[in-house]
Formats: sequence, C-alpha cells, structure tokens
Amino acid sequence: MKYAFVIGSNAFIVPSRVISYDNHGEDTQFLRINSIYRDLPPTAENALLNIDLIIKDTDGADVILVSNKTATYTNHQVNIEANSIQILRADGSMLIHVHQLYDEDAMALEHNIVAELAVNDPIVVIRITGNFMLGDLHIRAENEKLLVNDTGYATSAMTGKNQLKFTAEGVAL
Repeated sequence: MKYAFVIGSNAFIVPSRVISYDNHGEDTQFLRINSIYRDLPPTAENALLNIDLIIKDTDGADVILVSNKTATYTNHQVNIEANSIQILRADGSMLIHVHQLYDEDAMALEHNIVAELAVNDPIVVIRITGNFMLGDLHIRAENEKLLVNDTGYATSAMTGKNQLKFTAEGVAL
C-alpha cells in the first residue's frame, strides 16, 4: 500500500503511513496515520481519519496527539472532523492541518501530481499544511510551497521506496 502526502505544492508517494525526521542522527516519528476516513456509518470502527502526532509550535511548546486525543496540555485548540485534524494556536492561527483529500479533490491538484497519483495509485492522499517545528527543523507548508528550514520545494511529485523523512538537508524518501 502506498500513501501520498501533499505538503505545500509537493506530493511525496511512499509505502509508509509514517513521516519522520532526523533528530540529531535519530529517526523520530512525527506523524502516523492510524486509520483513514471511509464513507461508512459514523459509528463504524476506524471510519475516521485517526493520527498520532508529535510536533512543537514555533514557541517550543510540545503538541502531542495519540489517536486524535491530546496527550499534552497546551493552549492549542484541536478541531477534528471525519477527514481532518486541525490544530490552532491560542490566537486562532493554524499550527498544523492534516487533511485527507476526497478523490475528486486529489484529482484537481497540479497535473504532474495527478499523473504520479494515477501511476502509483496510493490508497489515500493526505494534505499537510502548517508552520511548526520538528526538533531543530522549521517546517512551513503552505498551499504553494514547502520550506524545511530555508530549503524550498515547489510543485514537485516524488516517489520513494522508504518512508518520508525530513532532514537538515531537506526531504528524503
């Protein structure tokens, strides 16, 4: 099974539901997809997007979700919908948004991304936007670009045989 992560205007298609980062030589998980949204009755087991998440806000406060439940006390607001988890700062600005795209929304992305999705046929397309920290790495994912520290990525589609990983040098697959 392949997972497509759309971060900024970039798609990363990998065989892993986990995204990690290099934390001083140690591979550290920051996002894990536990289950994806399925169009089932709302009471069905595993019918909703469910994640584990470990990040910091840009002020250094830990933000940890385990199965969509807050595991650390913060002033952040967590908004959960069937296919979306959004975490907002106390001022209402977005920290991170993890959003499972519907098929028709995924097929409306940039042409090169849609072509890679058609070739690789991932089971799900997850869009991630936000402005947060992973250890010493500053991640800024907007609709048009992805910045890992000051290294920018725009409108690319990459496939890999390993999990997606952020490093000081950029993105590794």
